[in-house]
Amino acid sequence: MSADIHPTAIVEPGAELGEGVTIGALAYVGSDVKLGAGCQIHQRGTVLGRTELADEVAVYPGAVIGGPPQILGFKDDGTSRLTVGKRSIFREHVTVHTGSPAHGGLTSIGDECLMMVGSHLAHDCHVGEKCVIANNVQLGGHITVGDQVWMGGMAAVHQFCRIGQHAFVGGGAIVVADVIPYGSVIGNHAHLAGLNIVGMKRRGFSRQSIHDLRAAYRMLFAKEGTFSERLADAEETYGECAECIEILNFIRKGKSRSLCLPE
Repeated sequence: MSADIHPTAIVEPGAELGEGVTIGALAYVGSDVKLGAGCQIHQRGTVLGRTELADEVAVYPGAVIGGPPQILGFKDDGTSRLTVGKRSIFREHVTVHTGSPAHGGLTSIGDECLMMVGSHLAHDCHVGEKCVIANNVQLGGHITVGDQVWMGGMAAVHQFCRIGQHAFVGGGAIVVADVIPYGSVIGNHAHLAGLNIVGMKRRGFSRQSIHDLRAAYRMLFAKEGTFSERLADAEETYGECAECIEILNFIRKGKSRSLCLPE
């Protein structure tokens, strides 16, 4: 099945279109774009730059996917690019930028992500699989987002922040520090409000894992002792819990960065 291209759409020479691609009225596809099988570029959708969309990605009206990074003096040396996993969805007026050459040039999004209306993903971000980014969420450059992270509408995340997998960012939160895996943050500036228990239950985590995570969380953010002492105590007590160890490793890996903490 060949591509179905509306007569008013523009597909530049050099673009690679997979089987069953549909491109709607007044849409634009640039010369360095690769569209996997079954991709849908709806009317007035735009895909440009060195952008590769895997199979069955949908780009809705007004979205601009693969624009150049918003960097003063940006010069494209051929490495600035964007990759998107299978079945990801970009709703109306979403913007996603390619990476900056000085930092490797790559922005990436995993499989089955949903970016809702008006959300923005800046250069050099790396987003995992099955993430949901709600309306008007703004993500600065160089942010790393783990798998199955959910972000409420109007949240904003400062550049270089890390957000661990299965975390939840509440609507309107302003995140300026790293968010631990399984954490739930709210507020301006954002602070930890506990763990994303609802998300873990929905995803089938065991009772024991949730119990251990709760206990380890209380230990980590208690008032007694130094933080390094509490890290060691949590590892000694809950070292058999893979999810707890993931949090501890996340914290240690970013030891030079600040964390979102409870109030």
